[in-house]
Amino acid sequence: MPPRKRPPAKSKFQARKHADPGEHLEPFLNYLEAECGMAVNTISAYHSDIVQFLAWYAKQEPLPLSDVDLRFLSSYLGKLNRRKLAATTVARHLASIKLFFRYLVLEGVLAESVADLLNAPKLWKYLPKVLSPEKVNELLMAPCREDRYPLRDRAILAMLYATGCRVTEIVSLPMDAVKLDEGYARCIGKGNKERMVSLNPVAVAAVEAYLNHERPAMVKRNQTDQSLFLNRGGKQLSRIMVWNIVKKNAARIGCSKEVSPHTLRHSFATHMMAGGAEIRALQELLGHANIRTTQIYTHVEHSRLKAVHQMYHPRG
Repeated sequence: MPPRKRPPAKSKFQARKHADPGEHLEPFLNYLEAECGMAVNTISAYHSDIVQFLAWYAKQEPLPLSDVDLRFLSSYLGKLNRRKLAATTVARHLASIKLFFRYLVLEGVLAESVADLLNAPKLWKYLPKVLSPEKVNELLMAPCREDRYPLRDRAILAMLYATGCRVTEIVSLPMDAVKLDEGYARCIGKGNKERMVSLNPVAVAAVEAYLNHERPAMVKRNQTDQSLFLNRGGKQLSRIMVWNIVKKNAARIGCSKEVSPHTLRHSFATHMMAGGAEIRALQELLGHANIRTTQIYTHVEHSRLKAVHQMYHPRG
């Protein structure tokens, strides 16, 4: 729940009947950043969801915000469902709308949020897809001479798997946050929380090779960008570029099109659990705020063990 409280029930508060919700979008985004401390990508997702909702709202019959009811909001969720969006996507849209309406209550635009009465769609628990250690090794060796920057690409893949970091955390790593001699890096995760991640020898060697043989040629004159991973223009590599690097090299080794940078994060966590890592330690390494998010990897590991049992047990 946001930090501020709603107006007292017995206050002289009166909702502004004809408030235009669009005028509150920019202040809402500033609120998410300044008061809620949300990450840039999270704010971007909320922005996209609310823009879509407001575009739909504007096409409906003129309706004051104070008159928005469950039927009105349910019709929007029905529209999302008719687009055959995943349940997780619909749930995210609903979370965005709920927070937006709560913000309007906090600002005195509405007396109460009817959106809070809506229930999110039921989400089936799913097990994330992971690569085997053998496939990960193949992926790390996939960058080749035909690539423009094979050493950089290999270093990125090695860092993703060695640390379990998110894409945003990898591309935003500054040079001085990576301590190759000590074998660790400092990354900034969701909510601007800093954490330490370990670097294995493979990752250290890959990053050293990139720093010694490719990065110096990528740095432009008078450049001030101190990001670890650069593009050919000498600027910070984008998240989309990292996605493309992973997809391209995954295709080379015959992996599914569903493989993404997050697959390496899932693989890191699953392999750590298989190696005997404690779940609390894994939570810290992944930067999860809630341990329930980390617990999914215990189910992944159990699922893998069950498959091995069925394959090799004489009565499996």
